[in-house]
Amino acid sequence: MEEKKSEINGHAGHKNPLPAVSIKSEKNSFKDRFMVFFKRNLLVIFTVSGVLVGVGLGMMVRNMNLTRAQMTYFAFPGEMLLRMLKMIILPLVVCSLISGAASLDTRSLGKLGGIAVSYFLVTTLIASSIGVALAFIIKPGVGAGALNTNNLALEGVSSNKETADSFLDLARYHYVMEINVPYGTDADGMNILGLVLFAMVFGVALRKLGAEGEELIRFFNAFNEATMVLVSWIMWYVPFGIMFLVGSKIVEMEDVVLLVTSLGKYIFASILGHIIHGGIVLPLIYFGFTRANPFSFLSGLITPFTTAFATCSSSATLPTMMKCVEENNGVDKRISRFILPIGATVNMDGAAIFQCVAAVFIAQLNNVELNAGQIFTILVTATASSVGAAGIPAGGIITIAIILEAIGLPTHDLSLMLAVDWIVDRTTTVVNVEGDALGAGILHHINEQEMKKQRQQEQHQEEQELEEVKVEVVANVKAEEETSPLVTCQNEGDSSSRETLDDKDGVESVL
Repeated sequence: MEEKKSEINGHAGHKNPLPAVSIKSEKNSFKDRFMVFFKRNLLVIFTVSGVLVGVGLGMMVRNMNLTRAQMTYFAFPGEMLLRMLKMIILPLVVCSLISGAASLDTRSLGKLGGIAVSYFLVTTLIASSIGVALAFIIKPGVGAGALNTNNLALEGVSSNKETADSFLDLARYHYVMEINVPYGTDADGMNILGLVLFAMVFGVALRKLGAEGEELIRFFNAFNEATMVLVSWIMWYVPFGIMFLVGSKIVEMEDVVLLVTSLGKYIFASILGHIIHGGIVLPLIYFGFTRANPFSFLSGLITPFTTAFATCSSSATLPTMMKCVEENNGVDKRISRFILPIGATVNMDGAAIFQCVAAVFIAQLNNVELNAGQIFTILVTATASSVGAAGIPAGGIITIAIILEAIGLPTHDLSLMLAVDWIVDRTTTVVNVEGDALGAGILHHINEQEMKKQRQQEQHQEEQELEEVKVEVVANVKAEEETSPLVTCQNEGDSSSRETLDDKDGVESVL
């Protein structure tokens, strides 16, 4: 019996099969985990590979001395990616903001909006301070006065704007100067800031309508979901488009060695500022609010960061950013679709850094000593002008003219910034979209905390009500007389019936 029992339990014989099974299961589990990881990060792997292959392809094609027409054909797949991303921006921004603003309560909308604006302003002001500090420490313009823009094949950037006109341009997309009187004209492109304001106000108006606005809100919600499906399809084209986008930029480069040696300190100061702000400051702010690991949050956003690096456009990165923030990081759709379009328009931390570095660089290039008032003007103007900076490639260059005019510096040296903007603008855009994503994560955390507090208060209130009911029940049981009106009436009826019975007994006894 014992031998049979041991055989049934698997202990009979000299060899124990359990270790072999465990080793086999470990191998299978490792393979399964690897396949799950590979499938989950397939798009990220393809996107990063697209950048690397694009660099190699660009270096190979660069030596072939292509004609201008051939370079256009080579860049066509990358141009198609940009056009697809720009195609989706308008419906995405409008529908997501309308549905987001309509789904949030008016009080929570105002609170979240106030926190978002405060976050954007504070982080942009910190970024401007980092840019100014690094420019004074590294001094990129000192000793660079011998720069010969003719050797760099640059064209001067003419600007006949005045400071007031530049600030008006933040709210109005385009202007034309005629006898120093600015007036609005139509221009190619979208006024994203105007669309953002309209969509937010329209969403609040739909919510105020109540039941009458529900059908239109459902329409925009469905429109938004359909747009996100299109985004998911476009994202699978991103690796292929990025490969040719990066490759074409390398083919189009002029004398890179001359540019880097002439403007190397400016490039270094700008990129170092982006590394400090994006790698230290923003993660610390996120950790301070959420007490969570910011880098695990950012690890789910490799695809939009790669897209930002390749396209140099915050607006073009918006579709992939919204998709990854919701699916990989679990941010509430109402939060992400409300805050990310606003952030892509008004939150430009990376742009504020390189704008401040560029302003101090041009001052040092022209041997101008900046006083405290001018430094303060640079900080405030860079923070304000970054709000109106277009989320497109080289969009920040235009706003540098505002800063230069505000402190009285010439704008013709902006051609130097344009020469290396294709380098600096890549890290600029990555920091811009990182600030938007971390802001969405912070707002999601704050919203969850508020909902948790609200649930706890409701639970505590229910417990208090239950306690009061229990106390009343105990008091009623222990009381000598029932306090219920029905019971009281019944008692009174019982007592009256007893009295009548006693009276009858008394009468009978008398008789």
